[in-house]
Amino acid sequence: MSSADYHWSVPADHPSFAGHFPGRPIVPGVVLLDQAIRFTEQLLERPVSGWQIGNAKFLSPVAPQEELTFSLLTKPSGAIAFTVRAAGRDVASGSLTPAP
Repeated sequence: MSSADYHWSVPADHPSFAGHFPGRPIVPGVVLLDQAIRFTEQLLERPVSGWQIGNAKFLSPVAPQEELTFSLLTKPSGAIAFTVRAAGRDVASGSLTPAP
């Protein structure tokens, strides 16, 4: 099993903030999932197209420019478990599973 931590600062000008939500922007969950997929591809050193989201939980809102740590862990099944943390709190967790 392999594991790795990746760091990402949410750009203040990320296009998702325009509609999510005006006046109090937060990072949409799909953006966190997209970043988890990108880091999974780095960890595995290959594309993961066709993979599925096994599960995902969004636990705390993420604001523009927050520093995030994505912790990835390869499971014996080949799935990748991920946890996203910011400022000492869990903000998301879930798993990505290979296509059957």
